[in-house]
Amino acid sequence: MPDYSIENELAQKGYTSICGVDEAGRGPLCGPVVAAACILPDGLVIEGLNDSKKLTEKKREALFDVICESAIAYSIAEASVEEIDRMNILEADLLAMRRAIDGLSVKADFAIIDGNIARDFQIPAMAVVKGDARSMNIAAASILAKVTRDRMCIDLDAQYPEYEIAKHKGYGTKAHMDALRKYGPSPIHRKKFIRFLDEEK
Repeated sequence: MPDYSIENELAQKGYTSICGVDEAGRGPLCGPVVAAACILPDGLVIEGLNDSKKLTEKKREALFDVICESAIAYSIAEASVEEIDRMNILEADLLAMRRAIDGLSVKADFAIIDGNIARDFQIPAMAVVKGDARSMNIAAASILAKVTRDRMCIDLDAQYPEYEIAKHKGYGTKAHMDALRKYGPSPIHRKKFIRFLDEEK
């Protein structure tokens, strides 16, 4: 279960405003990648808070509201499909994270980033592998990013119902791949992620 061990170690080094950062939507074939940054009150325990992937959609939705109400500051940002295609998913991912940190109403002086890459951030940062299961702040950011992106997928589904995005959230399921073959890609599909369509011609 996540706790504040990492944050406490950083606090001993003099950092006073530590944000957790995570993203959602790196793997899907369509839609933006979403990142969130969150600063929780020191030591606050939010019951049930864990890595978003380990929670049900209903639980994530409930925790989203609790996090928004409890956080000292939080920010949610994205990188667009166009940016993902122009850069690559990693660079777009990092861009969304930087935007999320920039958007915090209370400035952070250190960022702990879920994953194994932390570079080119505006403030000191460190990567934490499986951070959403280790840090309360990263776990909170993970919920904010995941719920926001899932809600975006429901909106995208309304715009492009033929792909059934609300069901698979943009991932490359058989149903999604079959719909792409039948209808072709839409403007919200990531060109670099659907090259298999060209290869099948």
